[in-house]
Amino acid sequence: MAGPYPERAPAVVGAKRQQFGSRFLNDPARVFHHNAWDNVEWSEEQAAAAERKVRENSTQRVCQEKQVDYEVNAHKYWNEFYKIHENRFFKDRHWLFTEFPELAPSADQNDFNDWLSENKRSEVPEGRSKEDGPGLKTEEQHMCSSDSLGHKTQMPPVEGDVTQKLSRLEICADEFPGSSATYRILEVGCGVGNTVFPILQTNNDPGLFVYCCDFSSTAVELVQTDSAYDPCRCFAFVHDLCDEDTSYPVPGESLDIIILIFVLSAVVPDKMQKAINRLSRLLKPGGMMLLRDYGRYDMAQLRFKKGQCLSENFYVRGDGTRVYFFTQEELDTLFTTAGLEKVQNLVDRRLQVNRGKQLTMYRVWIQCKYRKPLLSGAG
Repeated sequence: MAGPYPERAPAVVGAKRQQFGSRFLNDPARVFHHNAWDNVEWSEEQAAAAERKVRENSTQRVCQEKQVDYEVNAHKYWNEFYKIHENRFFKDRHWLFTEFPELAPSADQNDFNDWLSENKRSEVPEGRSKEDGPGLKTEEQHMCSSDSLGHKTQMPPVEGDVTQKLSRLEICADEFPGSSATYRILEVGCGVGNTVFPILQTNNDPGLFVYCCDFSSTAVELVQTDSAYDPCRCFAFVHDLCDEDTSYPVPGESLDIIILIFVLSAVVPDKMQKAINRLSRLLKPGGMMLLRDYGRYDMAQLRFKKGQCLSENFYVRGDGTRVYFFTQEELDTLFTTAGLEKVQNLVDRRLQVNRGKQLTMYRVWIQCKYRKPLLSGAG
């Protein structure tokens, strides 16, 4: 059974990683010369075979009783996954800054903030004060806990214990963690920090603050106890993005970037739209939602056996975790219904190879960028 997340081909040490879509297999005889090839065209026969395989593995559905168990006890299955694998399963995603340069420090980031300030100068939301300048933090806001889990920080008690859910409350703009930051990033479904830590280590912008949450309290504890975790620049918390009765620890229209990397696919399909709607309300006008996830007919989907299908294109793995396989159109509908505008929506059809075993693996991933309009009535 394929794991919950795909592995990327390792980068050449010392070489600048090319953005995907730039390495083409023009000569089939050279297939094992590299670890991966981009935008690999599928033949009609291959596409038809994939469709047949999905029809075949979808004929027998998981019984309703077990489906309820996988939903009600989803956090238990993910906690068990992280207890077994801890931080050994995943690799840091340094490809992030090639595919999503919005996460890296650059002139573009400053230009974006200047552009946003110019367009929003007279549009400060009611009840909120304008942002302080870069790096202007009060002593109370900048104090960090000596506790390795960051539980004693000078912040509201939104996450007193990693096993507790956030209490529902109204968060004032001058109280929430990272309130003095000038560039705020939230990763939903952070796992053990394989996106968060590269961002913190690469982006030294003094105005940056990173939020990260996961369904699994075990995963969040692994993030908080990691030596790279800095509660002065990051706030990790347990959160179920499908829980409509639990607030995020930030006010509406306060985030510049929201990251969803191989996480939306773990959500029951009929709960996806409300989850994206809630996240959209957290974005500043001009803010961006970034997604990378499984595409339809990815190798992982074709490997499922009969009896593992929950509903159309939605499966349960052997460890009890679940996964959905998207089309571009489905994701476009989710984001645009939430009031966001398309910046990017593309398929990464990648041929990965194991040169040692002479094996080929066809991956299908979708990458999206959607922006909240400046004059937005969304949310």
